[in-house]
Amino acid sequence: MTPTEAAALLNGREYTKEITRDEEAAFKAAGLVALFGASDDLAEFRGAWREEASCYGSATLYVNESGPLINDCDDDYCPYFKAVRANARTIYANWDEGGFSWLYVTEIPHETFVIMEDGDTYCRGIVFLAEDAA
Repeated sequence: MTPTEAAALLNGREYTKEITRDEEAAFKAAGLVALFGASDDLAEFRGAWREEASCYGSATLYVNESGPLINDCDDDYCPYFKAVRANARTIYANWDEGGFSWLYVTEIPHETFVIMEDGDTYCRGIVFLAEDAA
């Protein structure tokens, strides 16, 4: 499965029914990551990674080929996290932009898909190869 095929599969899905367990397993086998929003404060990674990241009111997410980077410090200016972050790729989780509750922007090669909620656009998610986050 390619990112294009995966995005086409997810496009038009309803919020809370974004991806099935079987699809998630297929994404994992293909090394694909789907990223979409949940509620007003979470980014959900599914497929090669099964993680969530806090992003209330927009956030910058840092990832590498292994998944999202977690800041173990209580301080965003932690020298440890700053050093690890220097080699990471960024994904911007934008809240309430462009007609979507969640919109993701990154330079990682990706395809986009739209999640709906009650007939309205809710999220513009992305699908990418985990290895491309290196």
